[in-house]
Amino acid sequence: MYDPTVARLTYRGLLGRRRALVLGALPLLLIVIAVAVRALAGADDQTAVNVLGGFALATMVPLIGVIAGTGAIGPEIDDGSVVYLLSKPLKRPTIIFTKLIVAIAVTMVFSAVPTLIAGLILNGNGQQIAVAYTVAALVASIAYAALFLLLGTVSRHAVVFGLVYALVWEALFGSLVPGARTLSVQQWSLAVAHQVAGGDLVTSEVGLTTATVLLVAVTVLATWFAGQKLRSLTLAGEE
Repeated sequence: MYDPTVARLTYRGLLGRRRALVLGALPLLLIVIAVAVRALAGADDQTAVNVLGGFALATMVPLIGVIAGTGAIGPEIDDGSVVYLLSKPLKRPTIIFTKLIVAIAVTMVFSAVPTLIAGLILNGNGQQIAVAYTVAALVASIAYAALFLLLGTVSRHAVVFGLVYALVWEALFGSLVPGARTLSVQQWSLAVAHQVAGGDLVTSEVGLTTATVLLVAVTVLATWFAGQKLRSLTLAGEE
């Protein structure tokens, strides 16, 4: 289910000079914000929650997921180079699964690692806040990568739709409309973070069991559907 050659080509595409600069900008901004907040306000648990929840998990992680998930396959479909990949004796689910693993890995590295660093800067992991949000970022990275990889296979405007989901649905509706929070990857990952941190500082609108089921279901279904879509692209080309 994992092909090293496909993985290497995908990594090369995702970590090219221009995209790597974009991927690194948000984590760098988070760390700069953390340093500034710590210098101005000192170590404070609630402030750490506000920064990690309000910027890292609500904005940085989904945006990096958009870049990594759609970038893992979208450009190849847009420029037609995916035809060369599909001409190789590789099963379509293997291609999708390999690209998903790469997208997850890139999203985790560029989101979870800086989240941990920022959390340690903000309050030294008091009340396990840094670790809790790091785990949330890791969990969210998996679901976001799968969702945005699917978008990359079904639409030529995957980045636009991904940004709408990340910035409008997750950040705007997710914070204003109670019902929308239930259908939010951010809230599902916060349920996991709440379990890690305990207490009342890290909260979620969704229970842990529901969040776990939804995270697994979305990841599996998005990956399966992306494989089906890739198979249909191949059949269309052959016809």
